Amino acid sequence: MINWHRLFGLTLTDFFANSPFTVEVEKDLSWKRQLLDVVIIRKNEGDIKEELPDGLENLAEHNLLTYKSMREPFDDWVLKELTGHYVNYRKQVGHSMDDLLPEEKFRLYGVSTRFPQKLSSQIRLEPFSSGVYDIIRGTDSIRLIVLSEIPRKKENAIWHLFSGIAEDVEFAASYYREHNSEMSTIICQLFKTYKLEGFDMPYTMEDFQRDFVMDNLDILSPDEVLKRYSPDERLRGISPDERLRGLSPKEIKEYLERIQN
Repeated sequence: MINWHRLFGLTLTDFFANSPFTVEVEKDLSWKRQLLDVVIIRKNEGDIKEELPDGLENLAEHNLLTYKSMREPFDDWVLKELTGHYVNYRKQVGHSMDDLLPEEKFRLYGVSTRFPQKLSSQIRLEPFSSGVYDIIRGTDSIRLIVLSEIPRKKENAIWHLFSGIAEDVEFAASYYREHNSEMSTIICQLFKTYKLEGFDMPYTMEDFQRDFVMDNLDILSPDEVLKRYSPDERLRGISPDERLRGLSPKEIKEYLERIQN
């Protein structure tokens, strides 16, 4: 098989010989580790039981997300990176270079904490819904989700956790329902990160931990709950009548005689 790419590169090498330029053929670009923030992949058929947060209504089989926090700009370079990640990813999941998965099986998403003012002056951001925009880049369509503009709704709680708006984070911590126990640790770490960034959160880590315990008490059996407290702590606030309830007169009499001796 003729390697047209190699021949093309070697020809350019010859052309630029004895010039200020040098040509590198078949350059390996994998030396620097490239990390895509998130890939959401459909593994099975069926519907999602929960309502999707705003902006993810059009999920495909492979969904590539790049994320920028409140201190990071979402600019044209980010879009270029995302497109590059998409090209590499599509090559990897395809059967071969001659049998790539169809483009409609992929979606590209940008998630930005704040609205990208500079980018909006350079390219058109087509509004889709509040806080959600579509960007047409060549033949690619990129969905942009601006977390600080997303409406305050229960289904958007996951977005509000990263919105950088104290009231929205408080709302999210109250309404987001974890699917595994490790998530409480993650949210606590998120609160610590906000604190390090200088954000004064009205809803504290202690508030979250207390609410988490109250929301998940039904996971523990009564015995598991009670063994966390001493006998004195268990009886605190219970009236004498309630303490003696269930005991027979004989048992009460025997107890009184025992403590008097």
